[in-house]
Amino acid sequence: MAKNHVEEFRGDLEAFREMTEKFYAGELTVPQYKAFSGGFGSYAQRGGERSMLRLRLTGGEIRPEELQFIVDSIAAYRIDRVHLTTCQSVQFHDLTKETVCDLAEDAFDHGIITRGGGGDYPRNVMCSPLSGVEKEECFDVLPYAREAADYVLGLIHTVKLPRKLKICFENGVKNDTHATFRDMGFVAQKDGTFLVYVAGGLGSNPRMGIKVAEKAAPSEILYYIKSMVDMFTEYGEYERRAASRSRYLQNTLGPEGICRVFAEKLAANRAAGGLTIAADVREVTKKGHGTIRAPRVTQQKQDGLYAVSYHPCGGNPAPEFFGRLQAAIRDWAAVRVRIAPDQGMYLVNLTAEEAQRVLELTNDGAATLFERSVACVGANTCQVGIGRSQELLAACLERVRKEGFADGVLPRIHISGCPSSCSAHQIGALGLRGGKKPTPEGPKDSFAIYENGSPAFGQERFGEDLANMLEENIPEFLVTLGREITKEGMTYPQFRQAYPDRLREIAGQFA
Repeated sequence: MAKNHVEEFRGDLEAFREMTEKFYAGELTVPQYKAFSGGFGSYAQRGGERSMLRLRLTGGEIRPEELQFIVDSIAAYRIDRVHLTTCQSVQFHDLTKETVCDLAEDAFDHGIITRGGGGDYPRNVMCSPLSGVEKEECFDVLPYAREAADYVLGLIHTVKLPRKLKICFENGVKNDTHATFRDMGFVAQKDGTFLVYVAGGLGSNPRMGIKVAEKAAPSEILYYIKSMVDMFTEYGEYERRAASRSRYLQNTLGPEGICRVFAEKLAANRAAGGLTIAADVREVTKKGHGTIRAPRVTQQKQDGLYAVSYHPCGGNPAPEFFGRLQAAIRDWAAVRVRIAPDQGMYLVNLTAEEAQRVLELTNDGAATLFERSVACVGANTCQVGIGRSQELLAACLERVRKEGFADGVLPRIHISGCPSSCSAHQIGALGLRGGKKPTPEGPKDSFAIYENGSPAFGQERFGEDLANMLEENIPEFLVTLGREITKEGMTYPQFRQAYPDRLREIAGQFA
């Protein structure tokens, strides 16, 4: 992280402290405080008695000094709830007014900027979590994500966006970051260039991205980012907040108009010059030895090195886990922690012996695809949440584990507490969105269920309506579905393809 950005934003922290004091003194409403605090990566939790703070971690990578900060902060501030987000960040929860302000200042002192972690700003720049180590990748895109992150931080004081802007980089393998339907996505190609997509997004009125460029030179990514910012600020909606995300440009400009305007902005920015980069691409020089095979282990493209995945259920690692992790890896050369967009993490650049140690350290995490399900923080924490996402996931996991289904019988589910789609429920094999359902006893908590969504390259699609179920019925729906699939000797994708009508019949029993 460039030091000048830390110093640039440090002066803003005094205003953050003042506004936080006013909010907790009752001088500001929740919406008034949210409009300000979001720009510092902080929001008041539901009830207005505690706050959360989101760390800005480019590409989800936690460097050794950042891991040290996380460990020290958990101990110093007695933090008892940590959450891994789908935008590859770490969130601290249940913070007092004093803690949230002091912690934000401490983060700055350690080179971690929270500015723009929320609010109408360029957000944390995302990246394929295995970039640089994945065998099938086109090329390492993390160095370009770092350059992009540094650039957009410089826009926070100079550009007023209509809403947030999410930028991501994909190494061309899995589309983990949803590059083809984000506000802006760069997708690596085998020839060393990028495809560029813009104006996509999930949530209300979701849209797939519009491809505005092929064969974009990596050295020119900042020209593309500036062109997107210029288009968004000129044509984005500043008055009606519900229509102010970049995907609504598809309504106002249309796909052809977006391509035309973007090309015009790009030509003008290239002519102005000054944004060409030479990213610091570094090869992993660590040498590995030994071999290891395990379901959570991925062999890297570097001979003898491995990556190990860890998915704490619901994206909620025990706070003390970070201390145990740091103690284990502090003397291991080149090892890095990468937060993944599915609320899990990877440790990369491990020898076989180190990978075995990490497997033992992380044996409390998800063991099946279903246990790697994704859930937002939900209505018990989020001010705008409707459904209790984390509680529902916990209930589903508890019920399903009793059945002992084989891995793959049930898919990963994505649970969002509201239409914002923080869990990406709209592109899940099964996605759930919180709401209310009328019953003879009055409205009850329910979830709209979607099926057959996909983020995979070339197969991107939004899920279709399946049912609207009361929250209390969803665990049994999943168990009934799992039993039917087990009876057929199939996995969920095989069952869904063979018996789509039966899937709907089972859902209908619980709707």
